[in-house]
Amino acid sequence: MQAQSKGIAINIGISEADRKEIVDGLSRLLADTYTLYLKTHNFHWNVTGPMFQTLHLMFETQYTELALAVDLIAERIRALGFPAPGTYSDFARLSSIEETPGVPTADEMIRLLVEGQEAVVRTARSVFPATERVNDEPTADLLTQRMQIHEKTAWMLRSLLDQ
Repeated sequence: MQAQSKGIAINIGISEADRKEIVDGLSRLLADTYTLYLKTHNFHWNVTGPMFQTLHLMFETQYTELALAVDLIAERIRALGFPAPGTYSDFARLSSIEETPGVPTADEMIRLLVEGQEAVVRTARSVFPATERVNDEPTADLLTQRMQIHEKTAWMLRSLLDQ
């Protein structure tokens, strides 16, 4: 992935190499977020059992939030001057979240989504050193917001498994 060279050069006080390092991390975050979006949407469609209504609505809220998040992350990548990854093959290559074959039970769906939420947090956290080194506060702010949302969502999902 290369910075786009058409038009006016980007001069925001962060070198192209540093922006590229941050974009590489954001691209992994985008892939994880999109993969989690697909998994959550799939589970929304296919959940069954006594917690159907609760989980169906909860998963819908979560995938809707994730759909908005992928746009914010991709737009930050673009603002840093690079193209955002946007194909299934890109996301499969970049994501740390595995696809789930078949239709798991409702409890397994919850466990898998907790794992996915926590994976996104770890990916976001891994980008911080590069952003802090070059004082990229807008990206750091985005990462902080994403981590807060995913940590809270993981906690809420985890609480459904407490018996």
